[in-house]
Amino acid sequence: MALYCPKCGTQLPDNADFCIKCGTKLGAAATAQPTAPSAPVLAPTGATSLKCPNCGAPISPQFGEMVITCPYCGSGVTLANAGWKGIEKQTMLPIRIGSQDRVEAKLHELMDRGLLHRHLQETSKLEEMNLSLVPYWIVSVSARTTIIASDVAVEAGQIATTAALFGLMGGAMGGRRGGMGFAGPLVAGTMVGTMMGGGGIGGGGARKSYEFADNYNFPVVALKALFEHQPRDYQFNLEDRTFFDVTKVPKSVKILNGDVGEDGARNEAKALVAQLQSEKAHRQCHMIQELHSDVNAADVELLHAPIWFARYEHQGGKIALVVDANSGGVINSIGL
Repeated sequence: MALYCPKCGTQLPDNADFCIKCGTKLGAAATAQPTAPSAPVLAPTGATSLKCPNCGAPISPQFGEMVITCPYCGSGVTLANAGWKGIEKQTMLPIRIGSQDRVEAKLHELMDRGLLHRHLQETSKLEEMNLSLVPYWIVSVSARTTIIASDVAVEAGQIATTAALFGLMGGAMGGRRGGMGFAGPLVAGTMVGTMMGGGGIGGGGARKSYEFADNYNFPVVALKALFEHQPRDYQFNLEDRTFFDVTKVPKSVKILNGDVGEDGARNEAKALVAQLQSEKAHRQCHMIQELHSDVNAADVELLHAPIWFARYEHQGGKIALVVDANSGGVINSIGL
């Protein structure tokens, strides 16, 4: 039995605490409904040939492939634990930056930014530039992170205020005691430690618990060799996507297959989202003492994203740039 959000009806992971789409708190409010039937198995795991579930054309998986697009009709098949099956949701982003001149102008702006990079593109040798339709699994991920951290802002205020207060008191006491100015600082050190609750300056301090939650449509590149294409904190413009139509792909643009299946994509998305949550927590709080993230992955879809990839050689080093040909956004820049 699968769980569904009582507000928007989205299917959820079994252990979800809140809706990955609308954020509704679940608890007992989540409804259980029969699990929708999965796509039928087309061929066993070790099959060397199968037929497209849409047009019946022959498909011959190459070694290691787990995601294949039919070259005739564009329907996708993927290898799961039970065998080969059709991909239920397959979408694409239209190409809006299709000319090499436009993308080179974008790269020129990116590479020559700043005084240290002036004329970087002109002094670099272009070794590779191509536009491909790259398969990404878009994984619906919900993450809730709890952290326990020292309240550094409060501690700093307490230290400054207390030190100033007892510094004045110490000076006054030293005057009354005939120059024994050491009395003030000794008292101040003891009082600060007590107020912070940490046993002296630099102790544990005030501890506070924080919690934040995020929902992601997280992209996982479905081809391991394209590690430069894996976004860290980049989001495709999913509002612009349409159902995949192979007739709308220019003949000059290669449609790539993949070697990462749905389960592998879910695991990768959970690991990358957990890393993102940790980075967000460390940006918001200092002196984190405990951090825990609950990350759940649910629905997946296969997105064919148009990607420009460029590699330059500069003074013996390599510069790689990955550009979203739909929005013009820079997914990754390596070596700059």
